[in-house]
Amino acid sequence: MRMIFPSPGDDLEPLQLAEAYAYPAQRWLRVNFVSSADGAAAVDGLSGGLSSADDKRVFGILRVLADLVLVGAGTARAEQYKPARRRDSLTQLRAGRSAAAPVALVTRTLGLNLSSPLFTEAAPDSRTIVITCASSDPELRTETAKVADVIVAGEDNVDLTAALDELADRGLGRVLCEGGPHLFGDLAAAGLVNELCLSLSPVLAGPGSGRIVAGRPSPVGKLALKHVLAADDGFLFLRYFAEEGAAEVNAR
Repeated sequence: MRMIFPSPGDDLEPLQLAEAYAYPAQRWLRVNFVSSADGAAAVDGLSGGLSSADDKRVFGILRVLADLVLVGAGTARAEQYKPARRRDSLTQLRAGRSAAAPVALVTRTLGLNLSSPLFTEAAPDSRTIVITCASSDPELRTETAKVADVIVAGEDNVDLTAALDELADRGLGRVLCEGGPHLFGDLAAAGLVNELCLSLSPVLAGPGSGRIVAGRPSPVGKLALKHVLAADDGFLFLRYFAEEGAAEVNAR
C-alpha cells in the first residue's frame, strides 16, 4: 500500500500508515466505510464481501488510533461485533489509554443481546458503552448497566451531539464511527462528521445494495480530499475532511 496523492511515495509500514491517519485534533469524529466501485455498502447484507487484506490493515490502524469505536446496534448485530482487539505491534500508539478502544453502541430501544461477546468479553478498562435515550425501557437500562456503561442522551431519540459531548468529557474525544448507514446519515444531518475514510473496492456489486449513508435528507456537505492510498489489488483508500464550517461543534 502506497501514497499516490498528494504526492507519490513508497510502500507504507504500519507506523507510517498510522502517521498518515493521525487525528488532527483531540475532539474529532471520523467515519470509516468500504464501498464497491458502483456505490454499494455491502454484499449480501455484510461489508466483508467488499473488504481485502489491506482494507483490514487500515481498519485495524484506525481502531488503534481511536479513543472509541462508535457503531449502530443494528450494524453490530449484523456484523457480529466483538470488542476491539489489542494489537501488540502497535501498543505505543495507545500509550496512556486502554489497550484497545472501547466500543459504543447507539440504540433507541435497547434491543441488545447482553450475552454476546461484545459484552461478555470486553476488558474492564474498555468496557462496552451503550448510548440510548430517556424513552428506552428503564428495566432494560438497569439490565444493560450490569454489563456495560450506559449513557442516556436525548428524550425520544438519541441526541448524538449530547452523546459525543459526554464521551469527550470521559476523555473519549477521538471517535471512529463504523456505521451503519443510518447512523452515518444521522451524524451527517447533525453536522457532526469531521472526516470520511472510504475504502473503494474494485468490484461491481450490482443493484440491490444500499449506499454508505441512509436516513432523512440533509444538506449537501462538501469534502476536501486529504490523501489517496493505492494497493496492488486495485483498492483505493480515500481520506476526506469536511470543509471549513462543517462539524465545527465536534472539532472544538
